[in-house]
Amino acid sequence: MLEGIIRESIGKRDAKQLKRDGYLIANIYAKGVENINAAFKRGDYIKAVRAKEALTLDIKVGDTELKVVVQEYQLHPVNGDILHVDLRVAVPGVITNYLIPVTMTGTPKGLKNKGVLVLNKKRLKLRGAIESMPQKFTIDVTDLDKDESILIRDIDTPEGCQMMDRATVSVCGVIKAG
Repeated sequence: MLEGIIRESIGKRDAKQLKRDGYLIANIYAKGVENINAAFKRGDYIKAVRAKEALTLDIKVGDTELKVVVQEYQLHPVNGDILHVDLRVAVPGVITNYLIPVTMTGTPKGLKNKGVLVLNKKRLKLRGAIESMPQKFTIDVTDLDKDESILIRDIDTPEGCQMMDRATVSVCGVIKAG
């Protein structure tokens, strides 16, 4: 479980001081839940996110324990460090949008024909309750030949969930190299 502190003041000076001390600034929010301004040790946060096996992440801020989903994060434009993160509380039964990661398995046929595999969407926007959300979408790309792609409409969505991207958007495909 990732443990953090509650920020009493949300001013720029205090945020800079926390960042100098190795903390990552975070906003925790959800529909019907009071917003929490928090800070986590940067290294602990990165380890927790990389080690998580579910869509949600267990955190403790002050005396409050929450299940959250990483909604958005901001990176430094030069060195790529995480500057700020938005965490959404996973409230059971509440219908909302979540970004679900996409992974690919297999080796496409089109790679032998001088093709290159391209992943166009790393995460897909899905609307539904947290209980019905998949951990990730695993796409088998073995049958893809050159100039073929897998579209949003080709992916099976769990019951109670709805894709929020257009059905004609390409998730991944094999394109001609060069």
